Amino acid sequence: MRPDDITLTGGLERARAGDAQRVGAITADAFRYDPFNLWLFGAFPGIANLFHLQARRIYVPRGYCYTAGDEGACMWMLPGGDAGFSLPDYAAFVFPTLWHCGPRAVRRGIRTGAAMDSRHPDFPHAYLFSIGVREMARGKGLGRTLIQPVLDACDRQGLPAYLENSNPANTGFYSACGFAPLGDPIHPEPGSPPLVPMVRQPRRS
Repeated sequence: MRPDDITLTGGLERARAGDAQRVGAITADAFRYDPFNLWLFGAFPGIANLFHLQARRIYVPRGYCYTAGDEGACMWMLPGGDAGFSLPDYAAFVFPTLWHCGPRAVRRGIRTGAAMDSRHPDFPHAYLFSIGVREMARGKGLGRTLIQPVLDACDRQGLPAYLENSNPANTGFYSACGFAPLGDPIHPEPGSPPLVPMVRQPRRS
C-alpha cells in the first residue's frame, strides 16, 4: 500500500512537516485521560511529549498522518514503514519524561515499547499508532470518518490493519470497525492496565 492508494474525503487533509505540532497536540489532548497512558506517565506533560515526539519524528515524516481541522487526527504506519526509535528519538523521549514524570515513567516507557515490539505482527499490515478526537468534537461520528480511509484502502489492497487498544471504552468502536483481539492483552509490568492487540482482516467488496 502506498499513500496514493488512500483517498481522503470529508474534510480530511494529509499532514505535512509543518502540521506535526497540530497532529501531536490533537492526539495528546485526546489521550489526556487514557488509562494506560496515565499509568505509564502519571502526568499529562509526559503524554504530550510522547505524542508530539511520535508526530514530529516518526509518523509525519515516515508514516501517513492526516487531520480533520483541529478536531481530530490519525497517525498510521503503512506496510514496509519504519516506526523504530533512533538514539536521538530515545533522547527526545527520555529526558523530558525524566524531568516531568520521573525515572519510573522512563522505565515503564521502555518496557512498554519492548512489549509492544515483541507482539507486533510480522505479516504485512497498516499500523494505527493513534487516532484522536478532541473532547469537544466527540459524539459526531468523526472517529469513523478518520479511521475509514485507510481501512478502505486496506480492503482494496487485501491487507490487514493492526492497533493496540489502550482504553476499554474504545473496544466497541474498534469492534464496529472490524477489529478483533489478537492474542492476550499486553501487560508491560504486573498490574498495568491492558494494551489489547487488535487486528482487522480485509473485507471483500
